Parts: sequence; structure tokens; C-alpha cells
Amino acid sequence: MRQMRGRSALSTVLALSFSLALAGLVPLGGAPPSAAAAPIGVAQARAIQDGSTATVRGYVVGQPVGSDAVVTSSFPTDYALALADAPGETDTSDMLYVQIPSGFRADFGLASNPGRLGELLDVTGTLTAYFSRPGLKSGTQFAVVGGGGDGGDGGGGDPGGDGPAGYYDAADGLTGSALKSALHGIIDDHTELSYSTVWTALRETDEDPGNSGNVIELYTGRSISKYDNGGNVGDWNREHTWAKSHGDFGTSAGAGTDLHHLRPSDVQVNSTRSNKDFDEGGSSVSGCTGCSTDSNSFEPPDRVKGDVARMLFYMAVRYEGSDGPDLELNDSVSNGSAPLHGRISVLLDWHASDPVSATERSRNEIIYSDWQGNRNPFIDHPEWADQIW
Repeated sequence: MRQMRGRSALSTVLALSFSLALAGLVPLGGAPPSAAAAPIGVAQARAIQDGSTATVRGYVVGQPVGSDAVVTSSFPTDYALALADAPGETDTSDMLYVQIPSGFRADFGLASNPGRLGELLDVTGTLTAYFSRPGLKSGTQFAVVGGGGDGGDGGGGDPGGDGPAGYYDAADGLTGSALKSALHGIIDDHTELSYSTVWTALRETDEDPGNSGNVIELYTGRSISKYDNGGNVGDWNREHTWAKSHGDFGTSAGAGTDLHHLRPSDVQVNSTRSNKDFDEGGSSVSGCTGCSTDSNSFEPPDRVKGDVARMLFYMAVRYEGSDGPDLELNDSVSNGSAPLHGRISVLLDWHASDPVSATERSRNEIIYSDWQGNRNPFIDHPEWADQIW
């Protein structure tokens, strides 16, 4: 994965030439997507950043992964791209960072479409900061210039992918502790459930899409009757992904009943996991293909490693001590009963290697609309994990 920084004289010349020629450039497939106004260039879009809507024309030059870092290969996700006035631009200060809404990711995300690198696009959206840099968000149109109609409106967008309009406005343009604090303020005021109600909620949030009478267990992936819950061998129970002894919050309303980290789990596998931190390595776990454990850590199967990471990210942001425990992530696997959970370095790796799934998006939406009224920001905006930790 190569990162781009610095300026080249050739890129500057190309950028100037591109801007001068922009007014006369028309897609081969017909008129520009915006009938109201011609596309503007990246330099102009970077200068505006006032929340207005515009169509921006630029070359795809990579994927932003940080405020000053753009990669040009081994693209980690489909969530963002960088545009520039000059093809091959390497200076991030001459780029516009573009958020890709969920409805456009299959066609324009670079992890799925690495061949988009170098293409000339017209993108319509809101000119506002992204990754704390000049950006474009809430895109409504992505089109390849000369692509003969390639692109579209993304099916009207998918609020389950990025969150409802305006939900995250207070976090726009922030990073680090400021971003963490803003997200806490957004998600901390929600409905708290009783521990008994969690059974009912999990029957909805984790329903097997292929069998409405079953739920899917987190670690084993097994489909089991919704009503085979309890404490006996073969039953499923309520797994606290953030171990409830890490902060000693138990099963009381709040952290102990927060659906964003509670999942159905096989009784015996849950017992094996116990209150261990998350890490890699150890011996295999009976009844759980892909699971490993040792004396102080537990490793889930690859297919849910990202899920686990994002649930813990949520808990560390939601619970800051004002109305419950002050939970924090660290890089240890010997946290005991302290309000800490590890290992953050491993969790960030899992977050990158196992991207957000349709299952996670569905759970997030159900929890938001039917149960708690809040969302997991790291499902809606996976890029925020690296911006905080």
C-alpha cells in the first residue's frame, strides 16, 4: 500500500491546464449531469467548502485513508476516493476527498473497482470537509465523463449506510479526541432496556434472514431457534462483547443491556470466551470453527472480527463516565476488572480486514429505529476508527 505526499511541477502544470480547459470539456455520452451549471474543477471545489451543492469534475487519484494520506493500491474499502485536476496528482493539498454513499460503492468504490483509478468523474454532492480536509459528501450523482451513462443516482441512497441525514452533523470535519467527544454527544441519549427485554430484542436484531424462526449466533454462525435461549448446553445466551466485568457494569440497564454490543452466542463458546480480551492465537475452540483461545485472550472467526472491533469501538465512545462506566480501549490482554478492553492494535487490524457487512447495517438500523434510538458510528462511518485511535 503506497501513500502519496509532496508536489511535482508537472502535476501543477497539468492542474492549471485542466482548469483552463474545464469549461469546454463535455462528456462523450452527452451533457454534464447537472443541467443547472457546468461542473467545476477540484481547485474551485476546494476553495468553496460552504455546504453548497455542486458537480465537481476530477481524476480519481486514490483513496484517502487519513487527512494527509492517500493510497493508490491495495485499497482497503469502498468508502472514499480522492479527485484531482491532474491525473496522477500526488500532493494531497491539491485533492478533494469524496465520501462514497452506500448506493454508489459497488460501482465506484476502489476496493471493488481498482480500475477506476485514473478515470475522469463528475460527482455531485455537498462541498464540505471530509477527513478534516476539503471534501464532498452526501453524493447524489457519480458519472464517468464519456462513460455513456455509467453511474446513476445510487437508487436514492441508503440511509442505513451513512446514517440519517443530519444525524452526524456535529462530527463533521473533526478528528481525534474532538471527534470522539462529538460522537459521544450524538449517541449517548438513548432508550435503555431491561436485561430481560434483551432476549426479545435479539430475536429481531439477529434474526436469520433465511429462517425467521431462528437467530444467528455470533461466533459459531449457527442458526438456532429463537426460543432455544437459556443456560443449558446447546442453548444460546446473551454475549457481552465488551465483557461486563471490564468495568463491572454487570447486567444493569445501560452498558449491561446495550444492544450495540450484545449478540446471541452458544452457551459453551460464550463460557470459553469468558471475560478475555481479544487477540490472535491460542488453541482451537470446540464447536467454533475459526475460534482460538489461550489463558488471557479470545480470537473470533475471520468473518466477524470486524463486527467485534466495531462493537468495542462503539462502547469506548458511548460510555465516557457521565452516566455509567468510563470505558477505554488499550493494547493489553490482562485488563482484569478494569474498565479497559484490548487489544486496540488488533481490533484496528480486524476492522480493516473485515469490512462492514449487510448484517451489521441491518442490526444498526433495527436498533436505531425499533429499540434504542441511537446508532453505531463505526458501522455508518468506518473511517472514523482510524481518526480516533
